[in-house]
Amino acid sequence: EVNNKAFPAPPANKLSRARTNSIGRGSMEPDPSKSPTGGSSSLIFLGTGCSGTLPDARCLLKPSTPPCAVCSMGISLPPEGNPNYRLNTSLLVDYCHDDGTHRYILIDIGKTFREQVLRWFVHHKVPYVDSIILTHEHADAVLGLDDVWVVQPRNDRNDVEQIPIFLTQFTMDSIARRFPYLVEQRPEDGDEDAQAAKIDWKIVQDDVEKPFVASALEFVPLPVMHGEGYICLGFLFGRRARVAYLSDVSRFLPKTKHAISKSGAGQVDLLILEANSLHGVGDSFSTHLTLSESLDAIKRIHPKRALLIGMRHFFEHERENQMLAEWSIREEIPTQLAHDGLRVFIDI
Repeated sequence: EVNNKAFPAPPANKLSRARTNSIGRGSMEPDPSKSPTGGSSSLIFLGTGCSGTLPDARCLLKPSTPPCAVCSMGISLPPEGNPNYRLNTSLLVDYCHDDGTHRYILIDIGKTFREQVLRWFVHHKVPYVDSIILTHEHADAVLGLDDVWVVQPRNDRNDVEQIPIFLTQFTMDSIARRFPYLVEQRPEDGDEDAQAAKIDWKIVQDDVEKPFVASALEFVPLPVMHGEGYICLGFLFGRRARVAYLSDVSRFLPKTKHAISKSGAGQVDLLILEANSLHGVGDSFSTHLTLSESLDAIKRIHPKRALLIGMRHFFEHERENQMLAEWSIREEIPTQLAHDGLRVFIDI
């Protein structure tokens, strides 16, 4: 079980009450045993860190003076009880259909996927993945593809079933160069014991007006800049409660901002947005948002609430969440850092 004492709630005020209110019909309770019903959809944060993950090995191999507190904590506390232990950013959508059946949709499958399976699939009793969606082709979003066969569903004869993977043509071209055996659906050369993943590659467009359906749930692509000249996808999904997920952003494009803004197409129930650096503002060479830029974006978009992901080792979970608790009260938008293993019950 997750040690909930490691994730203290903010002071007893308007924000702490807001954290236990529902999103749709769900709640922001991290403990999977606190599900409102057995038939609830939820979002499981498999990873909330940057590409390098935390603890940063450089801080441990060549400690600074004083040592990096966040990374030092990474080896002094077990990951299950340490919100500063962060794997590659990834989200699992546990979508409960109207008939009560569950479908598991994975957004990004990065370098730390195997650890995420062992740690959080097992903890949350996730048996397999029904479909995968990729935001872009960087290592922290795709290098776990080599292990995709481990989480593929099986039929009554124990045969691996085909899994759809949704991605842009640009990402597909990159994967074909790096994982030719996955595209050709054969085991990697020289590995006689490996199983060939059965994958149905599905090309999607980086266009908010061209949604697609994964495991019976509609996703609207949200193209954003991830450094000038490079487009990354976020996604808007949910039939009841609307969720916007944006993991790698340096600049919002007008159509995307309109699609998720209260002043545009309508207020989203939950905005999941990256905040990569704690201080400063980005420049024309930046590939990520800083905390101040993320908070400015949250004010402009004005969701009902927001969770931040993609944090580097400058962010100490409890300290920053205390600051965000005060910001949330002031701006009247409940906002906190997410953490690995967090499960948010939400009626999508």
